[in-house]
Amino acid sequence: MQTVDHKDILTRFKNGDLGREQAAALLTGAHPDSAARHAPLTTAVAPPRAAVSQPPPARALTTAPAGGGPPLPADGYAITALHGRFPDADGLHAFWHTAVLGGRDAGRRTSGSPAGAGAGDFDAVFFGLTPQDAALMDPQERLLLEVLWQTLETAGCTGARLDTLTAADGEPRAVGVYVAHDPLGRAAVAQAPAGDAPAAAGAGVTLPARLSTLLDLRGPGHCVGGGGAAFLVALHQALSALRAGECGAALVGAVGLQPGPARRHPQGGEGGQGVGAVLLRPLAAALAAGDTVHAVVRATAVAHPGRRAREAAADRLARRALAAAGVTAAGVGLRETETTVAATTGDTGAATGLAALVRAVLQLRHGTLLPAPGDSSAAPWARPHDQSGRELPRRATVAVRPTAGSPAAHVLLEEPPRRGPEPITAGPAGPAAASGELVLLSAPTPEHLAATARLLADRVLPADAVEHGTQDGRRLLAALARELRLGRAVRDCRLAVVARDTGELGAALRAFAEDQAGAGDQDRADDRAGAGDRAGAGGLDGAGGLDGAGDRAGAGDRAGADDQDGAGGRAGAGDGDRAEDRAGADDRAGAGAGGARGSVRCADLRGAQGPGVLFGELPETRAYLAALWRGRRLDALARLWLAGVDVSAADTAGAAPVLALPTSALLRRPLREAGCPSTDGPTPS
Repeated sequence: MQTVDHKDILTRFKNGDLGREQAAALLTGAHPDSAARHAPLTTAVAPPRAAVSQPPPARALTTAPAGGGPPLPADGYAITALHGRFPDADGLHAFWHTAVLGGRDAGRRTSGSPAGAGAGDFDAVFFGLTPQDAALMDPQERLLLEVLWQTLETAGCTGARLDTLTAADGEPRAVGVYVAHDPLGRAAVAQAPAGDAPAAAGAGVTLPARLSTLLDLRGPGHCVGGGGAAFLVALHQALSALRAGECGAALVGAVGLQPGPARRHPQGGEGGQGVGAVLLRPLAAALAAGDTVHAVVRATAVAHPGRRAREAAADRLARRALAAAGVTAAGVGLRETETTVAATTGDTGAATGLAALVRAVLQLRHGTLLPAPGDSSAAPWARPHDQSGRELPRRATVAVRPTAGSPAAHVLLEEPPRRGPEPITAGPAGPAAASGELVLLSAPTPEHLAATARLLADRVLPADAVEHGTQDGRRLLAALARELRLGRAVRDCRLAVVARDTGELGAALRAFAEDQAGAGDQDRADDRAGAGDRAGAGGLDGAGGLDGAGDRAGAGDRAGADDQDGAGGRAGAGDGDRAEDRAGADDRAGAGAGGARGSVRCADLRGAQGPGVLFGELPETRAYLAALWRGRRLDALARLWLAGVDVSAADTAGAAPVLALPTSALLRRPLREAGCPSTDGPTPS
């Protein structure tokens, strides 16, 4: 019998081409018939038709649909996050509300902008940019940078999870970046060096590379020029890269800034604005990781019409997309086009396809059909059934017809496989529950840290909706603490708090935010922010290289960290269990860096120098940190965190669903003031 290459098996499993049982059988040498009893065999796929993205072959899932029955096939690609801002709609909740209202309030709501997206307002410090660098960026590039980051955060993929998104060759952080935008405005040309206007005019070609560098993403990328179908074309290209194994996930974004005030028109028209992005993963991988699946992309089709009529080209692409997915036209209950979008957003240029896709995804999610042009109200969307009475998923198409010089595009969407309710991961029980949970938060400046703490407390832990000490409160706390550790980037300004339930955590975060907003604390925070910004922010990974403890970390933290450093070396050399024992009585008692229960300790590491108290790349260090998490040595972990050690990546054991949290606070200021002390208290968003 021919020997099977284990690396090839693992690669195929990561890409979703093998089910879990099949991979296990091949790795252990079990007879393939045993795997066949639990999962369908991978079958050959016919060569894809030109310009049609076909899903990979059926794969076994680890979960069954609600109501029992066999697992559903994991065909297609999951939309695991989406984010957008449109006229009169700062976020998807507001967008849905505006769309449900249809054209009835158009006379009263005539202006708006994509979440304060004026050309001069931007949080340069958050992205590690100087005000001068930010001012030289085209407004569309600044908007794309914001929404791509917020989309990754919505998916819980800016921290340790980002390293799990690998390409076929095992490269971590393999996220492709595909963007669609209108032609860059006059600002980019005017700001270009003398004699370099042509370079500025073509700067859009470099957008994926620049954005990937700022976000430290290592997948492929491509930029698609203007035209209503530009976003759908970019999505089509992203699926090709996913199917080829060039990336583990793909960000697809679009921005359209049409001239004139941002407004929507009942009959469509000029002056629309829109910016947004989606994150795509193979459906099987998304379900196995516990990702939120908003919708499934079953097929795409893209083509130029040549000299044919636009309607003929659009019909041809519709037939090809449906045939690729094995779906008939009768199985599609919703059709979104540039015409249906116009009443909600106006003419959004390169973001037209994005707006249409967002409308379709939200209707699939809510099971509600939005008012069509001329209709007065939304209507429930019943699920279809086949001739035998079996329930079928809701399906929608998103299509944009070609315009002069631009292609047509067609996308088939489907609601995700229904699964049983996924309870929040249970928190610790017994003595471990009494010790509480360690909650870690970080941001680029103290001002950002306080604003993010306030957002988290207000949106996730509202004071009037939290019952102290309840089982649900403890379970939510455990899930929230885990999500912040795995889903968020590690930055230089850090917070640590040990809390027993969500009520205690919410009170601690509010007290911290209010204290930082006080007159004396605010002045000191502004001084530190100014000094840190002038010294240069270190990019989005912040202290990712395990920076040493800064002066503000405190002598006590440094001493504790040094002690743990010694223990870390000993633990790595031998027994992790002995490392847990050496963590000390303080940890077992539950005292430590957090001080009294629910109190917050913070550290500003922006001025830190040296190699750090622990070298994170050493396997001994990783083993030591993992031992601390297993032993729930919360005090030692908090001290190391405040001293500059990234303790979050070591706590990755076990799969858990992604928990939706508000994105980090962005403190937008006019660019002439970006990075300077604030006197007017910018509103976080």
